[in-house]
Amino acid sequence: MKVKPLADRVMVKLEKNEAKTAGGIIIPDTAQEKTQTGLVVEIGDDTEVIKVKAGQRVMYDKYAGTTIKIDGVEHLILKMSDIIGIIE
Repeated sequence: MKVKPLADRVMVKLEKNEAKTAGGIIIPDTAQEKTQTGLVVEIGDDTEVIKVKAGQRVMYDKYAGTTIKIDGVEHLILKMSDIIGIIE
């Protein structure tokens, strides 16, 4: 399935948190905090507003966007204004 965000929206592939602490304790998914970084996969067609490109890692607001699953992989569609930084 292929999804293309519209207007000023960006689709981000969520990054998985480390499931183990430095001491070797395994943390279950339910106890892990939601990730706030991801990889930009697709961008909408409003190129004047969108300041990121596909392939960049970004940070976004904690409760932003809509989560979707594409071919078993979690993605997030969010507005450009919810992206707070580019990770280099």
